[in-house]
Amino acid sequence: MLKKKILISGNEAIAQGAIQAGCRFYAGYPITPQNELIAYMSKHMPKYGVFIQAESELAAINMVYGAAAAGERAMTSSSSPGISLKQEGISYIAGARLPAVIVNIMRGGPGLGNIAPAQSDYFQATRGGGHGDYHLIVLAPGSVQEAYDLTQISFDLADKYRIPVMILGDGILGQMMEPVQLSNKLIKASTYKKWALTGCQGRKPNIVKSFFLREGALEEANLKLQRNYEIIRKKEERFESLFLSDARVILVAYGTMARIAKSAISRLRNAGNKVGLIRPVSLWPFPQKPFNLKNKKVKYLVIEMSYGQMLEDVKLTVGDMRKVEFLGRSGGGVPNEEQIINKVNQLL
Repeated sequence: MLKKKILISGNEAIAQGAIQAGCRFYAGYPITPQNELIAYMSKHMPKYGVFIQAESELAAINMVYGAAAAGERAMTSSSSPGISLKQEGISYIAGARLPAVIVNIMRGGPGLGNIAPAQSDYFQATRGGGHGDYHLIVLAPGSVQEAYDLTQISFDLADKYRIPVMILGDGILGQMMEPVQLSNKLIKASTYKKWALTGCQGRKPNIVKSFFLREGALEEANLKLQRNYEIIRKKEERFESLFLSDARVILVAYGTMARIAKSAISRLRNAGNKVGLIRPVSLWPFPQKPFNLKNKKVKYLVIEMSYGQMLEDVKLTVGDMRKVEFLGRSGGGVPNEEQIINKVNQLL
């Protein structure tokens, strides 16, 4: 397959990845720091499908609900406060078991906050975010190339499991530019899905809903969701690991923070310190496998642009047998290499 390499931002890479993955419906509303994504879609999406700049975030997510119900590969994108506005619609989409892709390029909060990068939407993304017992598959790219690649994977996962998938990035990843190897493949995704609302020509009508009033019906629907989630937990863990075999301290970081952690690890190991890395790529399901280490004395250092959200998943995974420390900043603050190195040296 022929490929070409271009210099592109993370936001633009996600948009291009979506188009090539067969996305044929996009609805969004501008908000910094993801405006390059919607701008890219406004320019290129009309050649392949439907682009709508909706009147609000609420309108955008409900338009995606309708397009997904009709069998189209559909996507929306926003940043933290905008994603909060979409939560009711996301819950509806999850409850109706519809595939869709939602992009959150995180910024500082709570409230309107600022336009600096943050990772403080982790709870919102991995715990559902809206009402009810539901999950999204949540993928966290660590480079512009991975943003492009994971976006294409997201559409496949959404269709495979009939579930919304979230790409969780931050303002640094969204706006930074890197060379990206683009495929020349343009997927023509079929809109034929046996459950989709395509008109009941010679068949029984399909019904897409998340509203169940008959006694016991909603619990049945919830149990179907839970069975699907259990399959996803078993099959869709994604992670990167480095230097785990000899590590005395293992850094746990995702997205942009993992890039900074890698630079710190390089300096630490050059100085003779045995330090490793676990980078969760799927934040839900949270990867369990890399934490199953024989060394019971290893210490973990969780590093986030938040005040300790992924930290809870790490503690739940490793239990009480291993020491888990934390380094975090938020509101636009980013832990730097020196802070990481100093913290590791304290642990060693």
